[in-house]
Amino acid sequence: MKHAGADRLWPFAEGGESNLAVATAVWAGALIISRRWSNPLFRLLGFVLTIIYLLILYFFRDPNRPTIEQPGMVVGPGDGEVVNIVREHESEFLNQESVRISIFLSVLDVHVQRIPIGGKVLRVQHHPGQFLQAYRPEASQVNEYIATILETPYGLVLVKQIAGIMARRCVNYLHPGETVYTGERLGLIRFGSRVDLFLPADARLLISIGDKVIGGITPLARLKEKEQPA
Repeated sequence: MKHAGADRLWPFAEGGESNLAVATAVWAGALIISRRWSNPLFRLLGFVLTIIYLLILYFFRDPNRPTIEQPGMVVGPGDGEVVNIVREHESEFLNQESVRISIFLSVLDVHVQRIPIGGKVLRVQHHPGQFLQAYRPEASQVNEYIATILETPYGLVLVKQIAGIMARRCVNYLHPGETVYTGERLGLIRFGSRVDLFLPADARLLISIGDKVIGGITPLARLKEKEQPA
C-alpha cells in the first residue's frame, strides 16, 4: 500500500521557518545594498550571500516521497550512510535486546526524518546532552537527542534524532497517542547529524555498513509479527 507521507506544497521542512526567514532577510538586504551602491566589495558580498542563501534553501528541502508500505517492512528513518550496526540491550526506553542501525547525515543530505514503520506513538522525550561528532559511537548515549518510541504489531521500535557538532537542535512533529504510518514525516535535525534506529532483535536486516539509504524509501529490515496473548 502506498502512503504519500502527507504530501506538502511547501517544499521546505517544517521547523526551519525561522532559519529561512533570517536567511531571506539577510540575502534581500545584501542584494539591495549591492545594487544601490556599485562598490565591487558590495557586489562580491551580494554574490557570496546569494550562494550561501541557495545552500540554506537546499539544506532545508523537504521532498514528497511516496512510500511503499508492506507488512513488516522497515524503511529508512532518514537519508544518509549506515555507519554502524550492533546488537545491544537498550535499557533506557525499550528494556530489550535490540539491533541498532546508525545513519550519519551529511550537510548535503535531506534532514527530515520519517516513520520507519507504522504504529502508535508511545513516547516522545527530549534528552539534553553534548554535541560530539555525530559519527562517533558514543554519540547515541551522550549527545543531545529526541527519542520516539513506536508500538507496532512487530514489537517496540525506537528512533533517536541525535544532534551533532553542527546540529544544535532537533525538532519532532509527533505526539504520544497518535497513529502514524510508514514514511510519514517524523521531524527535522538542523545541519550535520545522526539517526539511530532500534529494532527487535529478530529483525532480518537488508542493509550493511556503508550503504546509502533514503528516508521513507530504502528497505532496511523485515520484522516478524508478534503473537498476541490469548
